[in-house]
Parts: sequence; structure tokens; C-alpha cells
Amino acid sequence: MPASSKAKSLSSLVRSAIKSKASSISLASPADDATLKHFASSLDSSPPSKPKSKKSIKSNKPLSETTAPSAVASLNLDPASASEDLTNELPGGIFSILSGGSSSNSPDVQGTEDEKSMENALDLPWFPDMSHSVLSMRRKEITRERKQKWIFKSSQVNRFGRLVNMCADRLGTHTTIQVFDKLGRESGVKEYNALIKICIERARSSADEDVGLEQIHMAFQIFKSMKEQGFLLEEETYGQFLAYLVDMGMTEEFQFFCGVIKAENPSSVARLGYYEMLLWIRIDDEEKIQELCNYIVSDDEGTMSVLQENYLLALCESDRKEEILQLLEIMDITQISSLDCVASIFTCLGRLLLESYAEKFLLSFKACDHAAENITNFISSYVVGIPNLAVEDVISNFKNWHMKLEVTPSSAGYEKLIMYCCESLKVHAALEMVEEMCERGLTVSIGALHSILRASDESCDFNLVRQMYSMISRYKLKPNGETFRSMITLCVKMKDYGGAYDMLSDLEKMNLTPTASMYNAIMLGFFREKNIYGGLRVFKQMKEAYVQPDSQTFSYLISNCDSEEDINKYYEEMKRSGIQVTKQIFMALVNAYATCGQFEKAKQVVLDKGIPVKCLNEIKSVLVQSLASHGQLCDAFSIYEEMKQAGCSLEPKAVISLIEHLQSDEELSRLLPLLDELDDPDYWFEGCLRTILYCVRYKHLRPALNLLKQLKDKICTDELALEVIFNQVFALIAESESTHLQLGLDLLHAIKNELGLTPSRKCLDFLLHACANAKDLRNSKLIWKEYEAAGLPYNTLSFIRMYQALLAAGDCKASKILLSKIPKDDPHVRTIIKACKTIYSEGKKYKK
Repeated sequence: MPASSKAKSLSSLVRSAIKSKASSISLASPADDATLKHFASSLDSSPPSKPKSKKSIKSNKPLSETTAPSAVASLNLDPASASEDLTNELPGGIFSILSGGSSSNSPDVQGTEDEKSMENALDLPWFPDMSHSVLSMRRKEITRERKQKWIFKSSQVNRFGRLVNMCADRLGTHTTIQVFDKLGRESGVKEYNALIKICIERARSSADEDVGLEQIHMAFQIFKSMKEQGFLLEEETYGQFLAYLVDMGMTEEFQFFCGVIKAENPSSVARLGYYEMLLWIRIDDEEKIQELCNYIVSDDEGTMSVLQENYLLALCESDRKEEILQLLEIMDITQISSLDCVASIFTCLGRLLLESYAEKFLLSFKACDHAAENITNFISSYVVGIPNLAVEDVISNFKNWHMKLEVTPSSAGYEKLIMYCCESLKVHAALEMVEEMCERGLTVSIGALHSILRASDESCDFNLVRQMYSMISRYKLKPNGETFRSMITLCVKMKDYGGAYDMLSDLEKMNLTPTASMYNAIMLGFFREKNIYGGLRVFKQMKEAYVQPDSQTFSYLISNCDSEEDINKYYEEMKRSGIQVTKQIFMALVNAYATCGQFEKAKQVVLDKGIPVKCLNEIKSVLVQSLASHGQLCDAFSIYEEMKQAGCSLEPKAVISLIEHLQSDEELSRLLPLLDELDDPDYWFEGCLRTILYCVRYKHLRPALNLLKQLKDKICTDELALEVIFNQVFALIAESESTHLQLGLDLLHAIKNELGLTPSRKCLDFLLHACANAKDLRNSKLIWKEYEAAGLPYNTLSFIRMYQALLAAGDCKASKILLSKIPKDDPHVRTIIKACKTIYSEGKKYKK
């Protein structure tokens, strides 16, 4: 269902309930009564279907007559009353669902006997026989305990976050929320936020309006649960949900939830204004936008409130050029308190190519004696925002503006450009900026260094690590252990093991100590090259340097064992060292046993009771992948079927491994369902290509064509990707037996007529080569005509391939005529022609 239809359906269900909700709101002051009545009456009208004409902004309105004309400002809810409303004031429509009802069509509704028994078990009260007042006191007590005692390491949060996602997938969001209710003292804001994120993702991806309605209900239940556990509804929690309502244009729902959020966290009203402006922009309500713009310039005291700044920020992020220009003509942006808001304005000026305004405001800031650091930050925001500008031009503009304004660049301005260069993978430019910073005596942050190292890795410019290390040494920069680990990794990737060891030896000069992760990076490099001796030598050096190995070290060692004896040796040494058996160790054991041919022992690994439940699926997937790659396809599929029956999904790499190793003519019925297991677009692309090549290899034309159609639908805008796929398919046909030629011709016909695509030059070259292999003169001439039909001029390679096909088919007369048209200036061309004559000359046996 389209987003607009979904929003309309949900809005019709919620309209009457919101009116009831608005009528029950407890006001903070009598003066708000008129505003609230205006808000309640405005709910009777739907959002305008057509944009209203824009009005000019008037800033001469007296301050006494100017109020924030917004749903946010009008919802002055009394927190106690609003909290009561969350559970008591929930009449029909969506609010009957929010209070506990659910849609029968929702996938989250638990309908089986097992699920009902789980819900019954979860219905055990926390505090039986307690009165409402006692429960209220206990709730406040929990809140105080949270503020005093809640400490959660990041690693624990990450693990728990993954557990939340798994619970939501397995149990459904509804049951997961109940579990959280019963374990409230063991859950945190990040876990609730993870659940809300799941609700939003499901609502966005679903075409069923009932599912979308159910997910709104779930999000509301999470809000209620957080309130009961003493958490404030901060932007981290409500931001993603309001963004969804804005995207869907769901006005009434937005106003209701703003009221709920403000009741629980009155300090959020300013930030809610940002989302409110985005909402009116989304639904093209020009009257509301104009109202809020008038409010922005209504500050007689010359300073803007935080609410007004948030309205302006939303306008800038939405590139509302007309309103922004009107506002900038009237207001003094030097009075804006938020530097982030000002930076956003300058970025918007860059996107809209408003150079004159940028210059005017920069001069204003300079005249106001603003810190030079702020001004250079605004300059970098402006130049980075300019569209379609090469990185070199962005840097040049940055320098020119500083010269023009006679301002010295600051570290913040430089680092913003460095980040921009790294995002564009222009690592050389980023290093030049670091060099300039060092020459100017500015401080280079660790974050900037790490960004450059990451960009070097992503762009495969591994050799730039030497330049980076040279600058660190020359300018006495202060790297940390992670910096050295990244640099050592880059050295290893270009096989500069000497450079990696030099960095290890220089750690002492930097007052740093070597870590296991640094040695692991070098060890992994040797193992990837199958240099087992080199990897073991690193392990020995690690011990000699008194660096304690970690679980990653032993996972590398075990994975590269070629005997059961070595596996046991390293496993026992790891246990003696007191190192915990991690997921990586279990995976290493599976791979090592399979490599040694001990398949039964590999299967026994997944039965270990020490495997955490959340890791079991990944380890079983590794087992399937390892068995498949060692030819044990029956066992691999048996485990795969067991996982499916248990409701588990196979990891994408394992699915790809099964597809890759199914290479018999009767496996198509297994391959196609495997492809449906891949949700990730990148893995699906790879799996689909492998399946198409399988179909071509075994002459399954129709399935291959159906998959090509799916590929075209998924990546129809990427012509280069499609061309690469077709080239691989026809390359396989060219390398196959001559019996595949007809399949290639049929595929060419289907690509042109069914897919509506033009074959590439390489596709025709490969088909012409297949014709030569098959000594097929008639089809050689047909393919030759296809070049012209596709608008592809003949080149030297085309002539040589056709010459070869004519010789192979025995048409000496035509081959001589074609030979006269081939340019012979290139010595390589002459060599190929000579070889063709030798192989295909009359009276000689044809050789491939």
C-alpha cells in the first residue's frame, strides 16, 4: 500500500480518539485554554490536499500578541494527568489497541498454544497484593535506584542489544515487550530503543495497514513501559518514531504522541518543534509553515529561543529556499545561540549556492568579534555544502575564503575538511590537510588519524600508511594503540612485514606497549598466504615479548591446524591460559576439524553446552559452510533442514557456499529455494549470479532468463553492473563445449526481445568466439550483423575474432577479404594473425 494511503487509513482510525484525548488534557495554566481549543478544533480537518499560497512574513507583530502557534506549544500537558491518560483515557480506534488490544492480522500477535502458555507465565505480577499508591511509591524508588546504580559497560549493551533483536525476531515484538515488563530492572534505554527501531522498520517495510497500526501500538507500549520504569522520553527514543510519522504525513498521530512526550519530558518541547516544522513541510501545509516562520522572527529582544532555532534548523535541512531567504533578510543570525544551528545554515547556503549571503554573514560574525575558530568552522560548513564540487575545489575555496576574510584556519575547520576528504576516499588530499595543520602548529585529533587510516583501507591505498607514519614521527603526534594496530594491518595488507615489525619496535618510543591485536594482525597476514611457519613464528615472538595471547590469537592458530593433535594442543594451551572459549574459538574448531577430515568431530562442536544460545545459529552456519566446502553436501543440507525446522535462518555466507558447491545437473530444485534465503542485497546479487552461471552450465535457459529478469528489476539503474553480469554469462558460454552455442544464441535473443536490452561488445565477442569453436559459419555471420544492429563499430579485435571464425569454418575466400581490412601496424596483431593461419590453415587438423 502506498505511504499516503496507509497514513490516511491510520489517521481515520485515530481521529476521534485524539479529540477525546485533547478534551481530557489538564492545562498547565488557564491562559492556555484558547490555544488548546484551537488545537482540538483543528483536528476536525484533514491536512490540505493542495498547497496554499504563500504569504509574506511579517515581523512587526507585537511580542505580546505573538505566541508559538504550534501543536507543541499548545500541548501544555500536566504530567500527572497525562500519565493517567496513558492508561485510562483510551477510547475506541487506535487507543483501544494502544491500551492492550491487537490486530488479528498482525504477525506479532501470538496465536499458538505454546505462545499462550508463555503469555500466561509472563502474567505473574511483580508485586502481588500491592495497592496503587504502594506501586507508585515503588516505581519512584526504582527510578531513584536507576539514577544511582545503573552502570552498563558498552560491551554488555551491545550483547544485550543483539539479544533484543533476536527476541523480537523469534517471539514477536508484543511478547518481547512483556518480557521487558517483567525484567524491567534488567533492561536499559538502549534496549527499549532497539525495540522501537524494530517497530519502525516493520511499519516502513509493510504494505499492510493493520501491521502498521500494530507497530504504532507496540511503540506506544514501549513508551508506557519506559515511563513505568522511570525513564525520560529523550530524543534518542522518540526521534526515530516521530521521523516515521513525519515521513508518513500522519498529522493527528504526531500531535498525540507529541503530547505524550511533552507530558513525560516537558524540556523536550523545543526539540519537538524541529519535527513539527518537518511535518508541515512534508504535507505542504503552507499556512502552518508561514505561521511558524512568523514566530521565528517575533523576538523583539533580538535573541531567538531554542524552539525558534529548531524551527529554523528544520527549514535549512529541508532547503526551503524562499522561506530561508525571507527570514535571512529580516533576522540577525549572529544572535543564534546554537553554533550547530549556524553551521547548518551555512551548509544550506552552500547547497543553495547563496554565496552573497554567506559572505554577508561571515563578515557579520567577524565584526561581532566572534572566535576565529567559529568562523573557520562556518566556512568549512559552507564549502562542504556546495554541490558537484571536486574535493580539490572544496579545499581551494576553503583557503580562499580564509584569505579573503583574513582569518586563520582552526583545527575544527581543517578536521571537517579531512572528514569530507575521507568520506570521498580522497586520502592524498586528507594527508595534505594534516601536513598543513602540523606546519601551522595545530593539534591533529586521534579521530582524524583514524578516519584517514579507514579511508586508506577502503580505497586500497595501503601504501599511504608510510606517509602517515612519517608524519606521526616528524611532528611528534600522539597515536594510541588502535592507531598502531590499524597501521600494522595496512602494512600487512601490502605484505610489508618488515614495516609492520618496525612499527612494533617503535612502540616504546611512543610510550606504548604492544598488544595481542597488533601481533594478531601480522599473524593473520601470514596465515592468509598459507605461510603456516610465518604465523607460528609470530606466536613465538609474541610470547618472547611477554604479550598475553587472546582468544583471537588461538582462533587463528586452531583454524590453521592440519592435524587433530595440533588442534588439541592449542585448545589445551588456551584453557591453561584462562582464556574464555568464545564464538570465534568454536568456529575455528569446526573449520579445523573439517579441514582434517574429522567431520563427525566438527559436528560434535555445535553440541557443546558452553555455546551461548545467541551464537549457536552462527556456529551451525559455519558448520554448514565448512561441510559444503569439503564435499559433505548431504550432511550440510541435513543440518540446514534441521535449522529451518527449528525456525533458524542460515547465515548468508553459508547459503552462498551451498549454492557454490551444488554442481550437478539435478540440483536446480535445491538452488532456487536457497536463493530465497538471502535477504541482504549484496549476498543475493552474488547468489543470483552463481545460480545463473549454474543454469547456463547445465543449459537451463528459462530459469536463467527468469533470474536475469529479477536482476534487471533490482539493479535496473546500474547499467554497468548488468553489463558485468552478462559478460560473465557469455564468457562461460565461450569457454564451454560447442553444444552451448545454441543456448547463447537463445539467450541473446531473449535479452533483446524479452528484457529490452542491447548486448554489449564483450557479449558479442564471446559469442563470436563460441561460433569459432563450433565451426559454425552461419551463426558467425549472424553475430557479425549484431554488432551493427547494436550500434557497435567494428574494431581490430572484432575483425580478428571474425577472421578466426571464418578460418575455423573453412571459408578461406571470406577470410582473405576480411584480412585485408585488419590494421597490421601493431606487432601483437600480426602475431595473432600468424597463429590463426598456422592453426586453421587448409589441410591442418583443427585445434582449439
